[in-house]
Amino acid sequence: MKKIILILLFLPLVVPAQTIRNFSNEFLSIGVDASAFGMGKAVTASSNDVNSIYWNPAGLVGLNDYQGSLMHAEYFQGIANYDYIGFAKPINDESTIAIAVMRFGVDDILNTTQLIQDGQINYDRVSLFSAADWAVNVAYAKKLIVKDLNVGVNAKIVRRNIGGFASSIGFGLDAGLQFKRNNWQFGLMLRDITTTFNAWSFDDDELNNIIDIYNNLNESILNDGNPDNDDEIIPTVTPEKIELTKPKAQLGIARKFSISRDFNLLTALDLNMRFAQTNDVISSSFVSVSPAFGFQLDYIGRVYLRGGINNLQNQTDFDNSESLSLEPNFGVGFNYKGISIDYALTNIGGASGTLFSNVFSLKVDVSYFR
Repeated sequence: MKKIILILLFLPLVVPAQTIRNFSNEFLSIGVDASAFGMGKAVTASSNDVNSIYWNPAGLVGLNDYQGSLMHAEYFQGIANYDYIGFAKPINDESTIAIAVMRFGVDDILNTTQLIQDGQINYDRVSLFSAADWAVNVAYAKKLIVKDLNVGVNAKIVRRNIGGFASSIGFGLDAGLQFKRNNWQFGLMLRDITTTFNAWSFDDDELNNIIDIYNNLNESILNDGNPDNDDEIIPTVTPEKIELTKPKAQLGIARKFSISRDFNLLTALDLNMRFAQTNDVISSSFVSVSPAFGFQLDYIGRVYLRGGINNLQNQTDFDNSESLSLEPNFGVGFNYKGISIDYALTNIGGASGTLFSNVFSLKVDVSYFR
């Protein structure tokens, strides 16, 4: 599969590109923390730990002391690796700062652009490269004058690299609100409110090699004698150097229930909104909405059972009939003396039909060690 990843990576670079994209920097939409994955990512209103730097920075004010978090997940049966590390520190009783680093990468990809030269195959020309997306997030959260109303902002620097072929640097801002009243929790997360941009630079020689591959492929299609294949021709143009990511919004609501002295239940609903027409279950030319549902059952705040449903999509089947697809999620967790270990079985790619991933995360709350 790694042999075709090179072509997939460069497809956006050699087809007609739009400056403002409906789907850009999509690795930033994956999420973090196995406990959130287990709840179907429906945590916009309830997130209140170090991982709020991603889900809703307003939730960072829920920290009482230093917290750190680690996560590792694999995608495409281990071909792609997704890693995250976060750290948060209260400044005082009303504000908190946090920093996090994320990496989504595919390593040891075969570069076969020089495999054939002058009609001869030479395997010594095959090399390896990595394609990696990096993001560094810095967040600040503060309690407002209005009781139980918190606000947070998150600045992110995005670095994307495709071997020695192309690289980009970008910057963007997110902002969030959380409000609590009794057992109800409400949250609003606005992502890429500045239309996060990526400025791309390319190695012209390497890019021309890729374009030559497509030109040779198109020539073989035209000369194969079958006109039915002509619609497979791939146009090639000079790629855009500035890429903008459209804003997105998430609206969440959650409620806690006390089932008994030892058992508690948290239920949550998120509405994930893109300002573009997609296959989401609710879709229009202005906004598309995909709901996510999740729950968390805990025993004395130490053992957790989680479940959720997200990625509700309208899909067209082979017989042209339409059906609704969704992704279930499952998770468990254990917390003891400030150390939380969580596991989730989930589809981190968020695409229907892709394989599920095993996600593990670790969280440490320093307050238990003082």
